[in-house]
Amino acid sequence: MHLTETAEDKAFRAEVRRFFVKDYPQDILRKVRNGQILTRDDHRRSQVALQSRGWFAVTWPKEYGGPGWTPRQRYIFDEELEIANAPGVIPMGVIYIGPLICEYGTAWQKETWLPATLNSEIFWAQGYSEPESGSDLASLRTKGERDGDDYVITGRKTWTSQAHWADWIFCLVRTSQEARKQDGISVICLPMDSPGVSVEPIVGIDGSHYLNSVVLDQVRVPRRNLIGEEGKGWGLAKFILGNERLSYAHISRKREDLKILKARARDVLNGRGSNAPLPEDFAAKIASYEIELDHLEISVFRVLTGSIEGPLATSRLKIEATENAQKLTELFVELSGYDGLPAYDRRQDDWSDDIREEARFAQPSVASYLFTRAQTIYGGTTEVQKDIIAKAVC
Repeated sequence: MHLTETAEDKAFRAEVRRFFVKDYPQDILRKVRNGQILTRDDHRRSQVALQSRGWFAVTWPKEYGGPGWTPRQRYIFDEELEIANAPGVIPMGVIYIGPLICEYGTAWQKETWLPATLNSEIFWAQGYSEPESGSDLASLRTKGERDGDDYVITGRKTWTSQAHWADWIFCLVRTSQEARKQDGISVICLPMDSPGVSVEPIVGIDGSHYLNSVVLDQVRVPRRNLIGEEGKGWGLAKFILGNERLSYAHISRKREDLKILKARARDVLNGRGSNAPLPEDFAAKIASYEIELDHLEISVFRVLTGSIEGPLATSRLKIEATENAQKLTELFVELSGYDGLPAYDRRQDDWSDDIREEARFAQPSVASYLFTRAQTIYGGTTEVQKDIIAKAVC
């Protein structure tokens, strides 16, 4: 991809930047800058604001509500969203299941789910991982048994992000036993208020509630909720994971965070930051990280323009993006020093009132560090991605 912006690119960037200054909910931006935890309604209002310009479902085909952008426009939009400190979209509906329905859904499924997802009338959860079926997803044991025109589903999904907010969940379900464990798996969607569905919260180490276990106890689901062919869900799952692995880079957000990191490091050097001294090699660590971030951005450009494609590209990018995110959070924790030790309830507007200004970055930084430990696990572990790369090149 040519890195020099055209006049059209610059005009598009100015349009997006004006939107976040004038038309986007400013209270949400203030919450993000303040390190607060956003509510479901905050995310809904954010997504509705984006959709008011047709900028929510950026990966969808234009005929289903996507903006029809070039790869460069999509990159510019992501960049400006992150520069503005706007929250990213919740991916389960618009990035994961939405494109799958566009590609493989029936007419009824498209009419029922796509507009409601596009308008943030429904939120989705992703029912993939199970106890003892994490990295080896093909070993899942949730069963879907045919009973007339229905499936009766029994099993448990875990690490289910924001299931407590979701109206629907798309699940990988074993609908038949086959010699090859990847076969006999189907993708079935079901309402979260169905009889037999219960959600058990998994509270994070920082006290946040983001993850859940979802218990499915004899849940009856109409057969029309099956996406694609019965028993062919493994290929559909890989389709979703391919989109998921392309969504991890967040280059501009990392560059904005890097500016904050440098500013806070200067505070420490000038005696205004943490009580803990900076390590002697901290400047060298920042420089090394910045070089790795430049390399990640080039990798993203290559994938967006099709210079490299297929499982080799997405697996390599997933590894590089998630490891890069972890390195950045490690630098923030190292910089936080003793200021990162207390715990505060960041759901409140005034959570940071009693913290000196130079130290307010520490609490969100530690929470981000703890959560980001999972990035090299979810969406396909780094070890699994390396196996995929090895098979592709051998």
